[in-house]
Amino acid sequence: MTSRKALVRRPSPRLAEGLVTHIDRTPVDAALALRQWQAYVAALEAYGWETVEVPSADDCPDGVFVEDTMVVYRNVALIARPGADSRRPETADAEATATALGCSVNRIREPGTLDGGDILKIGDTVYVGRGGRTNADGVRQLRAAFEPLGARVVAVPVTKVLHLKSAVTALPDGTVIGHPALVDDPGAFPRFLAVPEESGAHVVLLDGGRLLMAASAPRSARMFTDLGYTPVLVDISEFEKLEGCVTCLSVRLRELYE
Repeated sequence: MTSRKALVRRPSPRLAEGLVTHIDRTPVDAALALRQWQAYVAALEAYGWETVEVPSADDCPDGVFVEDTMVVYRNVALIARPGADSRRPETADAEATATALGCSVNRIREPGTLDGGDILKIGDTVYVGRGGRTNADGVRQLRAAFEPLGARVVAVPVTKVLHLKSAVTALPDGTVIGHPALVDDPGAFPRFLAVPEESGAHVVLLDGGRLLMAASAPRSARMFTDLGYTPVLVDISEFEKLEGCVTCLSVRLRELYE
């Protein structure tokens, strides 16, 4: 049995209508986006991830960014309550998929808002971005859900990007990586490594030292290679036009199976 599963959701035909907040809108090629999504899914599968497709949400332009629908810690899937009203219909089928995989489900409730993209987990430390999409009550409910399970929840400010993981992710050794111009407070993290490109701040840990990352960050990829990691590059240009990155295109469920 595959020990690692990744939830994915194919892009909506209305993808080009997706929300943008911190960048200018540019035309999105929906057909190219679908091919890029398929290549992203293939890359996950090539490195041992079993992908599980959440039912498509054709009326939700941002539905492909499935990471925003939940946060998984240990065996609990905390279902998000997105900060953008238009994204709230995305969560129902994602919740049903997580339940079918054996997750215990909890939910963020009104007046809390929380997007999964605002969460960065490093071991038992759960960083949560307090910003445009996640509010103070969402942070409080996250703490209430996960701290009894052993998590340490740390809130950090997010004002320069859409989500916390639009600014930072982490290497396998726990070092947080980010492009300094987009990180409110690099000192919030015990170890912070600056990367030379905005999209170089986003990696998905595949296996061993392999890092799934955007092809738009070649200098960052060379830096990671110099540090002993193996970058696996995918072109996600159409999703980057909507403030998307490699992390937000899947929900990785390592913890349920390891």
